[in-house]
Amino acid sequence: MDSSVLVNKFTFLLFIFFTNYAQSKTPVAKQKPSALFVFGDSTVDAGNNNFIRTPMKSNFPPYGRDFINHIPTGRFTNGRLVSDFIASYVGIKDSVPAYLDPSLTIEDLMTGVTFASAGSGFDPLTPTLSSAIPLEQQMEYFKEYKSKMEMYIGKEATVDLIKRAAFMLSAGTNDFIVNYYGLGELVSQNMYPNVSSYQEFLFQNIEQFMKELMNEGARKIAMVGLPPMGCVPEVITLNRDAALNGRKCVEPMLTVATDYNVRLQNKLKAMQTSETKLYYADIYTPILDMVQHGQSKLGFKEVSTGCCGSGYVEAAILCNMNSAICDDASKYVFWDAVHPTEKAYYYVFTTVRPVVDTVLNDY
Repeated sequence: MDSSVLVNKFTFLLFIFFTNYAQSKTPVAKQKPSALFVFGDSTVDAGNNNFIRTPMKSNFPPYGRDFINHIPTGRFTNGRLVSDFIASYVGIKDSVPAYLDPSLTIEDLMTGVTFASAGSGFDPLTPTLSSAIPLEQQMEYFKEYKSKMEMYIGKEATVDLIKRAAFMLSAGTNDFIVNYYGLGELVSQNMYPNVSSYQEFLFQNIEQFMKELMNEGARKIAMVGLPPMGCVPEVITLNRDAALNGRKCVEPMLTVATDYNVRLQNKLKAMQTSETKLYYADIYTPILDMVQHGQSKLGFKEVSTGCCGSGYVEAAILCNMNSAICDDASKYVFWDAVHPTEKAYYYVFTTVRPVVDTVLNDY
């Protein structure tokens, strides 16, 4: 056989081999969720409170100072929330809009919204303290959403949309800070004389809410744990010993949060079904890490006061256009006396990203 023919055959075989090898190494694109639906409190409220009568609003400067076009949307921070970063990361949309925003288009609705309301919680008493939207009503809004989508795209397509969507639930902090240890203390501590019994009450409500979500078609639900509540600037300020002792975190509140988070993880494991997957998102560890080590390894300058006003008590209407504002919010863990900055939220996102990847791998 002619040597040139042998060379050509050999070259052809090499081409086939390397083509197949390259194709085998080409990553298969992961299927992304059809939408992201969010429930909870101010950590994931993108502006629903703008459209109800409540003092818990943030649709005015300096809130939103570092958001797109510097617009105060009703997010309780200077920029984006963890839910916004997640939506962008999975390729759904750049940010998750508020369901009650009347300007939303069908395209906005189809890829997900947040039903969350600043001031809400798992205890029905909690949202009444600030006239927030209870989780029960957030569920009703979700059912209303489904009815709207059935009119737009049909029932079968809506069922498929919900089935392929991801769900996120972030609440609980207000139940302790505002309710059990705050404004609702007389009622809550009379009904639940120890914090363990109160936690059990909250878990009953969580289980009821999660089961209803499952009944409505949710198949992938991520549940966010409690943050280190004792490190919130306002909590430190209102605790005399912590405020006068170098603004250290309030240790008993940290214990409450860690106990709650362990019990929550056990609850989620017990509720897992063959149809629905439940995921736990830890925000306690990254926030505590920023507070304890942010100055030494994460580039933060201030970890125990907010960027807005004195940083000790200002939040919502107390953080306003007349408040003094820090020059660079990226140097602060907290934007106001309660809520993290966009940079802090982004750091939290980077630490929960493995959970997001797990969700994506389950599609």
